[in-house]
Amino acid sequence: MDETELISKKELLEETGISYGQLYRWKRKNLIPEEWFIRKSTFTGQETFFPRKLILPRIEKIVHMKDDFALDELAGQLTPRLSDVSVTREEIVERNIVSEFVLERFAEESAQTVFDFARLLRLFVVDKLMRTGEAGLDEGGVALETLRAHLPSYEDGRCDLVLFRKMGVPFVVLAPADAALNAEPGAKLAARLGVAACIEELHLKLLGGGAR
Repeated sequence: MDETELISKKELLEETGISYGQLYRWKRKNLIPEEWFIRKSTFTGQETFFPRKLILPRIEKIVHMKDDFALDELAGQLTPRLSDVSVTREEIVERNIVSEFVLERFAEESAQTVFDFARLLRLFVVDKLMRTGEAGLDEGGVALETLRAHLPSYEDGRCDLVLFRKMGVPFVVLAPADAALNAEPGAKLAARLGVAACIEELHLKLLGGGAR
C-alpha cells in the first residue's frame, strides 16, 4: 500500500478526537478489523498505521452510531447485508466501481446487467490489481478464475490474492491474510492484494452511492 494512503495512529487520534482507549476497545469489539492495524518501521521505531480511506469513514460511523447501539450490536450495523446488494452495470461504470474495460473484457462476468456482491467483488479485485499496473490482461483473467473457484472458501474474506511469475508465466493463489508463502525456485512475487481491505473499500463505494 502506498505511504500516502496510510494515516499514523497519532494522526488518526488527533484528526478524529477519539482516545487511544476507544480505538483499541473498538478493535476488541471487532468494529475495526485487525488487518487495518499495520505495523511499520520508522526512524523512531515501530509505529501503527491505518488505511486512511477505510479507517476515517469507519470511525465517523462508529462515533455517530455508538449512542444508538450497544458496541456489541454495532458490528452488524456497520456493513450492509451482502446478500441484499445488487448493482446495475450502468451504476458500476457511472460510479467508477469497476472500469468499463474490465467489464467488457471478462465476458462471462459482464454478460449480466445486474451484479450481486460476490460477482462484483471478483471484478473489483481484478480491476484494482490491473489498475496498479502489477497485472496484465491475461493475469487478470487468471486472477478472476482463481477468485471464482476459491474465494467462497474464505467466508470472512480474510485472504490475500497473490500473483507470482516464473519465466513470464503467471500463477495466482489465494492464501490466508498475511500468511508466509514459499514459492518454487525461480518464481517471483509480482503482486499481493488483501481481499478483506477490498471488501471494505467496495462497501464504502456502494454505501456512498446508495446501492439497492
